[in-house]
Amino acid sequence: MKPPCDEAVIRSQIAVTPCRQEDKVWVLVAAIVASSMAFIDSTVVNVALPALQTSFGASVVSVQWVVESYGLTLAALILMGGSMGDLFGRRRMFVLGIAVFAIASMVCGLASSIKELIVARAVQGIGAAFLVPGSLALISASFDERERGRAIGTWSGSTAITTAIGPVLGGWLIEHFSWRWAFFLNLPLAVAVIAMSLWRVPESRSGQHKQVDWMGVVIATLSLSGLVFGFIESSSLGWTHPAVFISLVLGAIGSIAFLFVEAAAVAPMVPLDIFRSEIFSGGNLLTLFLYAAIGTFFFLFPLDLIQVQGYSPATAGAAVLPFILLMFLLSRWSGSLVDRYGARLPLTIGPLIVAFGFLLLSIPSVGNSYWVAFFPAMVLLGLGMAVVVAPLTTIVMDAVKPDRLGTASGVNNAVARVAGLLGIAVLGGVMVSEFAGQLQWRLAASAIPAPERSELQSNATRMAALKPPAGTDSRIAAAIGSAVTASFVSGFRIIMWICAALALVSAAITLRMIPARSSRRMAHSLSAGQSRAGVRT
Repeated sequence: MKPPCDEAVIRSQIAVTPCRQEDKVWVLVAAIVASSMAFIDSTVVNVALPALQTSFGASVVSVQWVVESYGLTLAALILMGGSMGDLFGRRRMFVLGIAVFAIASMVCGLASSIKELIVARAVQGIGAAFLVPGSLALISASFDERERGRAIGTWSGSTAITTAIGPVLGGWLIEHFSWRWAFFLNLPLAVAVIAMSLWRVPESRSGQHKQVDWMGVVIATLSLSGLVFGFIESSSLGWTHPAVFISLVLGAIGSIAFLFVEAAAVAPMVPLDIFRSEIFSGGNLLTLFLYAAIGTFFFLFPLDLIQVQGYSPATAGAAVLPFILLMFLLSRWSGSLVDRYGARLPLTIGPLIVAFGFLLLSIPSVGNSYWVAFFPAMVLLGLGMAVVVAPLTTIVMDAVKPDRLGTASGVNNAVARVAGLLGIAVLGGVMVSEFAGQLQWRLAASAIPAPERSELQSNATRMAALKPPAGTDSRIAAAIGSAVTASFVSGFRIIMWICAALALVSAAITLRMIPARSSRRMAHSLSAGQSRAGVRT
C-alpha cells in the first residue's frame, strides 16, 4: 500500500514556479502515470512471486530478495532523491528516475535467473527513489495554494484507481501470458511520461541553497543492507553463520554511526532534532510497527492464496480489492475524525481494528470460501488503515514548525518504507523457520521414508512451492502434499498473530505518546483540500 504523508509532501512545499495554465494538466498527468507505475509495480510483483518460484525453482528466501532489493534501495535513497530534485532540477531528476526505472523493468522482464532479477529490482528501486519524490515535487512546484487541493485530489483518486487495477491486471497477465509482462507493462507508460515531461513539464529548482547528505546516504544504505541480509539469510544459513553474524553486527554498528553522522551533518538527510517532539516520535514509532505488519502481510498473502488455497493470480489480485477500495472511499471521512475527536482516538481504534483483521486471517485452513475466510478480514484491514492514515499524517505535520513540514512528511514516508523492508526480512525469516520445523514434525508423524524426508527438509526454504521428489509413490506424495500445506498454514497463522501483536503495540504507542487533542493547523489544511478536491486517498 501507499505510505502515509504522500499528500503532505505536496502540501508542505511552496509553488516556486507555478507553470502556465495550459501545462498544468500535463504536469498532473505525468505525475499520476509515474506514481501509478511505482504503486502498480509493488502490488503486481507480490502477485507474481509464486510464478517466479515456479519459473526459477527458487526458494522463498530468493523471492524475498526480489521484494527487498527494490525496497532497500528505494527506502535508503528516497530522501536523497527529493533533495537532488531540489538541487539539480525536479523535472531532470524525475525523467532520470523514470528512465532508470524503465530500463531496469526491461531487464527484470528479460532476466534468465533469479539473481539477475534481484539485481535488476535493486536498480529499479534506485529509479523509484527519484521517480516517487519527483512526481510529488512537480505538483508542489506547479500548482499554487489555490489550485493545489484539487490537483492533489485528482492525483490521489487516479493513483488509487490504478493501484486497485494493478493486482488484477498483473494477475491476468501472469495467468494468461507470463510474469515477465508484469515488468514489461512499465515500458510504454515510461515512454509516454518521458515524452510528456520533456514536451510540456517546466523545469524548477529550490530557491534555497541545499546540499545532499552523501555520507548519510551511504551509511543508511550499508546499515540497512547489513540488517536485511542478516535477517533474510538467517533462515537458510543459520544465525551462527559468519556471513549472517557479521552482516547483522555491521548493520547495527552502521545504524548507530548513522545517528552520529546525522547529528554532525550541516544538511542532514534526517535532522534528529525533529524527534525531540514526543508526538512526532510517537507517530513514527506507530508507523514503524503498523507498516511492518502490513508489509509482511502483503508479502505472504499472495503465496497463501495461490500456492495453498489454489487461487489463480488474477483472483489473488482481486482478493485485495476490498482493502484498497475502503482506503480510497473512507479517506475523506477519516480525515474529519481529527477535527471531531482529536488524533488519539482514531490512532488507537484503527490499529485495534487492524489487529482484529489479522486475528481473523489466522483462522482459515484450506478450502474455505473467500467470502467467509478472507473477505471479512480484508474489510477490517481496509477499515482500520483508512482510520489511521489521515490522522497519522495530521499529527506528523502538526508536530513540527511550518518550515520543517517537508522534512517531517518525507521522514515519515521513509519510515513506512523501512518498516515494510524490515518486517518482510524479519518475519519472513520467522515464517521459513516455522515452516521447516512444522514440516519436519509432520513428515516424521506421517512415516515418510527417510530419503524423501531428508530431501524435502533440505529444500524447506521453498515452503508451499515444495513438491514431492520425482518418482515418489502416489500415496506418499499425497501425504507429503498435506504436510507441506499444513506446515505453511501453521506458519502463516503464527505470522498473523505476530502482525496482530505489532498492531496492538501501535495502539499502545498512541495511548502513551499522542495527546488527546493536538493542533488543528494541518487538519484544517487537509480538510480544505478535501473540500476542494472532492476525492482523496
